[in-house]
Amino acid sequence: MKRLFLVLGLATGLLATPLTVRAHDMYDDSEAHPLRLAAYAVHPIGFAAEWLVTRPIHFIVSNPRLERVFGHVPHENPFGDYEAYTPPPEY
Repeated sequence: MKRLFLVLGLATGLLATPLTVRAHDMYDDSEAHPLRLAAYAVHPIGFAAEWLVTRPIHFIVSNPRLERVFGHVPHENPFGDYEAYTPPPEY
């Protein structure tokens, strides 16, 4: 009796699954390269190190009161020599 319920449960589960399965994007052979496979394992480590180590350090050394101590200089203006456009206030 248990085996019958198990078989019916499995059959119901298999029939209830969608008939078409789709991936998030198209697969190509470059995703099977051994270095790409290694990168899938290493990338989360680098991501975690950036957020848990380097960003907190930058937060501390970029503090305006501590910039002279650590020798941090602000980043250059992304607009080069041009100032960002600020629209005039509306009246």
